[in-house]
Amino acid sequence: MKADIRIALVGNPNTGKSTLFNVLTGLNQKIGNFPGVTVDKKVGYCTLPDGRMAEVIDLPGAYSLYPKSRDEAIVFSVLADRSNELNPDLVIVILDATNLKRNLLLYTQVADLKIPVIIALNMMDMAKKADITIDVDAFAEKLGVPVVPISARKTEGIDKLKEAIAFANKIALQQDSIDVEALAPQLIADIKKEIAVANPYFALQLAHQHETLEFLSSEQSDRIEELEKEHAFHSQKAQGAETMARYNFINDLLYDTVTKKVTAEEESISNRIDKVLTHKVFGFVIFFGILLFIFQSIFAWSAYPMGLIADAFVWLQSNLHQYLPVGPLTNLLVDGVIAGLSGVMVFIPQIAILFGLISILEDTGYMSRVTFMMDKIMRKVGLNGKSVVPLIGGFACAVPSIMSTRTIESWKDRMITIMVTPLVTCSARLPVYTLLISLVVPNKNVWWIFNMQGLALTAMYLFSLVSAVVVAWVMKYILKSRERGYFIMELPVYRTPRWGNVLHSMWDRSKTFVFQAGKVIIAVSVILWVLASFGPGGRFSKIDDKYRQTSYQKVAPDSLKRMIASQKLENSYAGMLGHVIEPVIKPLGFDWKIGIALITSFAAREVFVGTMATMYSVNGSAEKMESVQQKMREARNPDTGEPVFTLAVAMSLMMFYAFAMQCASTVAVVYRETKDWRWPAAQFAYMTVLAYVASFITFHVLK
Repeated sequence: MKADIRIALVGNPNTGKSTLFNVLTGLNQKIGNFPGVTVDKKVGYCTLPDGRMAEVIDLPGAYSLYPKSRDEAIVFSVLADRSNELNPDLVIVILDATNLKRNLLLYTQVADLKIPVIIALNMMDMAKKADITIDVDAFAEKLGVPVVPISARKTEGIDKLKEAIAFANKIALQQDSIDVEALAPQLIADIKKEIAVANPYFALQLAHQHETLEFLSSEQSDRIEELEKEHAFHSQKAQGAETMARYNFINDLLYDTVTKKVTAEEESISNRIDKVLTHKVFGFVIFFGILLFIFQSIFAWSAYPMGLIADAFVWLQSNLHQYLPVGPLTNLLVDGVIAGLSGVMVFIPQIAILFGLISILEDTGYMSRVTFMMDKIMRKVGLNGKSVVPLIGGFACAVPSIMSTRTIESWKDRMITIMVTPLVTCSARLPVYTLLISLVVPNKNVWWIFNMQGLALTAMYLFSLVSAVVVAWVMKYILKSRERGYFIMELPVYRTPRWGNVLHSMWDRSKTFVFQAGKVIIAVSVILWVLASFGPGGRFSKIDDKYRQTSYQKVAPDSLKRMIASQKLENSYAGMLGHVIEPVIKPLGFDWKIGIALITSFAAREVFVGTMATMYSVNGSAEKMESVQQKMREARNPDTGEPVFTLAVAMSLMMFYAFAMQCASTVAVVYRETKDWRWPAAQFAYMTVLAYVASFITFHVLK
């Protein structure tokens, strides 16, 4: 999409930057990576009042242009480097109207880069409640930039902000907040001359950050280093002097433009709520109760829509078999592609409910409290408090969670977090768990309100968190480092969830799950169907000849078809592959069909469901189409006649999926983050061993 103007959104964490991005762009957005780095990049588009199209980039939250993490480093790189393909024409700095003193530090730094700036003064409704009065006109006049009061959550002031964007100057007109050149006059002058930059604050930032800036050549970086030594430049002292000067300017600005009514000191509502929700005992009880409610809801609320989707696929498969010509192409479409897809589509309601409820917890500010509470536990196992964010995020997906470990400054803490995050139950495991739980756990209530299936799912989620913490504790003694981690986090005030944002999250995450999993599952389903429908040599012909004999003519037609299909499947390429690995997995209680599902699941865990659907569809009857749950429930061991999926087998399978590294994307992202194949190789090895041992013990205890 061709845009007429590029806008970058900049702000501290928790200022409503991402909310404003969603309001401006709606569903017209996409997520990728910033050029050359694995940091998430959100880009969207909006139409301005004059008809022009604006490209909006949501930059990572930052407190300062002096980066403490790789995410923060992106902000300076995009804003300062004119050759960067994402360098904006205009910057919107989002300020929290209730916390201007802290927010304005970043603004003054961005403004001194001399890119045209607009200030979006967010949370004006909260400022009014806090009896904070801001003279917006005087504020704008002193800074020399347009200032637009908004409330992104309530979508107030957005039209005025779009008007300000449409009429924004192409030349930076903001007032200087400090005399930048006075901080290191000769050094700044020399860098401007040597590196050919015009902006003095850009030159000063090059002195501070030249070693980590990729847009500088090694020769330029070396020359800046020489100039620093020549002028005896001390980076930390210069940063301290700059920060003091900026806060002097900010204090004067706020004194002239902001007033706060002084009232009898009273404890804020958020603090009173925190005394309960972050209590050292009751806080964990409440958190456990919330988790229990989430997993109860996943089963209770999704049952009806899942039934409708399953019935729809059964109806579709039956009709396609009835009306399409008999032949391999029809079988490929119905028993391969559609059967595999049905195994994913049926779980959309559960995925949507999970992400909807997690989005509510994030939106209200409660998820930050969970991070704060878990910090104490994390420290005891040798992790940084910031490790909680990836671990909690692992409930959704390990890939972005591993990327988010960049905010952890300690190398050791970051590496341990990367190594244990895939143990946390992600959304890809949810279809596997719910399918297996529905087969062996009764769908009935205990103590009147708790559903047994919901309790089983809750137990698997809690088990995954405990496993991650235990493995982290072990790794604390394996990895050696003298670095000390620290945890700094700002707790946002409690707010009511934005229901539009919740619905958008449900839609976006469900769509991503279906399309990402769908691509893999269609490919795997097609390959599986081919492997399961054909065999080497004349094996299939011999099976047909065998069942044409007179001794089988008395067998009922349906039973005969089932016997032929079952024997052909066992003699197919897939059957042969399954039988090769069966001796290895038999001690875990798995047969060769489950073995095939384990192999395909190493591409992505959710492929298990599609694989089982494809395998049992190839083995089933075209006249009697059933859901994958029903097919698996009726599966029998040919030797004993007992159900294949007993409690011992199902729990053994869940233990295997709880530990095994069955996600190619996670392996790839661990390599990208560590730049060393030994880390993902070690991770894959230890998780596979854990999976086998846990599965073996579970099966033999329960059988």
